[in-house]
Amino acid sequence: MAESILFNVAASLIAKLGSPALTQFQLLWGLDDEFDKLKHTISAMEAALLDAEDQQFKSHEVKNWISRVKDAFYDVDDLIDEFAYETLRRQVIAKSQRGAKEILEMMS
Repeated sequence: MAESILFNVAASLIAKLGSPALTQFQLLWGLDDEFDKLKHTISAMEAALLDAEDQQFKSHEVKNWISRVKDAFYDVDDLIDEFAYETLRRQVIAKSQRGAKEILEMMS
């Protein structure tokens, strides 16, 4: 059951990595190669998670691995959210600065 949840988290991470806000962040900071590598790694781990689903009840090592993967996925999810937030924050600041500049130009 936990693996199904992890599989869904992995799919969600891959979708988030392709979001417009993250794409803009990748281009802005030149991180497109790193994000592509992360997508491929998570994608490869999805298959391993499906295999681990059957083995977790037989092996404490697999169960421990699944727990570590879960923690790592949630850390990546938090980091992606921070990247997206920072990108959107910068967009809002840029728009408000442009708006303030336009108002000042109209007043002069």
